[in-house]
Amino acid sequence: MVNIEQKKKSKQESKKEREGQKVRRIASIHLIPFSFLAAILIGTCLLLIPAATAPGEHTDFVTALFTATTSVCVTGLVVVDTYAHWSIFGQAIILILAQLGGLGIITVASLFMMLGRKKFTLGNSMLLMDALNLDVNNGLLRFLTRIIQGTFLVELLGTVLYACAFVPKFGLVKGLWAALFNSVSAFCNAGMDVMGADSMTGWRDDPLVMGVTMVLILLGGLGYVVWFDLAGNIKRGLKKRFTPRQIISRLSEHSKLVLVLTLVLLFGGAVFFFLTEYDNPETIGNLSLSGKLANSLFQSVTLRTAGFTSFPQEKLRLVSCLGAYILMFIGGSPVGTAGGVKTVTFFLVIMNVVSYLQGKKVDILFRRRVSTELMRKASAVVFVSMFTVAALSMVLLCIEPVALEDALYEIVSASATVGLSRGLTSSLHTGGRLVVILAMYLGRIGPIAMAIAFTGQNAERQKLRYAEGRFYVG
Repeated sequence: MVNIEQKKKSKQESKKEREGQKVRRIASIHLIPFSFLAAILIGTCLLLIPAATAPGEHTDFVTALFTATTSVCVTGLVVVDTYAHWSIFGQAIILILAQLGGLGIITVASLFMMLGRKKFTLGNSMLLMDALNLDVNNGLLRFLTRIIQGTFLVELLGTVLYACAFVPKFGLVKGLWAALFNSVSAFCNAGMDVMGADSMTGWRDDPLVMGVTMVLILLGGLGYVVWFDLAGNIKRGLKKRFTPRQIISRLSEHSKLVLVLTLVLLFGGAVFFFLTEYDNPETIGNLSLSGKLANSLFQSVTLRTAGFTSFPQEKLRLVSCLGAYILMFIGGSPVGTAGGVKTVTFFLVIMNVVSYLQGKKVDILFRRRVSTELMRKASAVVFVSMFTVAALSMVLLCIEPVALEDALYEIVSASATVGLSRGLTSSLHTGGRLVVILAMYLGRIGPIAMAIAFTGQNAERQKLRYAEGRFYVG
């Protein structure tokens, strides 16, 4: 009798747990996108305040909406010059929105809850896990604290280094403001600046500015999980006097994969642009050999969802545009500030195809098995992202008389939250701007929402088994 009652109680508890997981998943799917939408709308209202616009300029609703969206979604596409159209107040709003978007709205809200000493419930923890795309609850608050501390520390160091170049050029006040703005924008992969109309073009021969920008972009794009794994292993390695090889061998399989993919894409992209643009006088053709190498590397880095540019993107050859589409679509790495489908996701899709062609039933990576569910999730994210790019590109081509390569560059850049354009953004009409706004929003919240939706499927539904059907492929 006791056993029967215990079994009933156990069933009721498991049912409540499943229902709680379902409610939590539904809440996450809706709350995270709505948090970004709310930030965009609040930012739009703030940018419509007359004090946010520079004297002599006028801001309409679509311009404010576009700017708020590109800031929160850390994209960097702009319809008006950030340095000229917006006042210091307006630029400060844009900077705060970019910081919120880079860290994630839920992450920032969780930080304020911690600072206000409010009770952090299990539901809050689950929501934060979803926002960060993590699957482990252990040490979550400590992880959040380290994210905030690490972000502000890196941005502070970036500001100091930038100031060494900007203060002598612009003076103390403007130089420090430009340094802070650039540091936050680069780390959050926002791609906006307040230095002038030509982004980094005027600084492409300055090794300090170019170097700091690339390092900040890469740090933001690596992902916090890799950060802390690297830092922890280096610290332990120094204490125990490990060799660099021993330190690397102790990294997690995720960190190893991210670092390998980052290096391959980074230097592979640099070599690609160096070869395709070597003699193009409108990009890097007139630069010295060292200048060509540096700017090819910068182009490869900035396409990882940063949005800064050292030469006009509309001057790229078509073959270079094709390479840019691929790098932008892939983007940065998981649990970071970058966009795109993410390096690991894209690699798992390729790995899945190769494994099928080789007839493998189990996929092994760094002596660890890759789950079938993870492979399916990666394939779903990539497919939905490709479909979104194709659909929005067709819509843009229908309402704007632009070239295919320009429209595709714009939409891939927007949906991967890159922020580079072939000179198209500012010339778009209202309809075209709304399409790009939608692309930026979907690109920012899409991978997060999909990752949550494809996680924790209802176990009850999986119990039903059907007879295998006969279908033909190929």
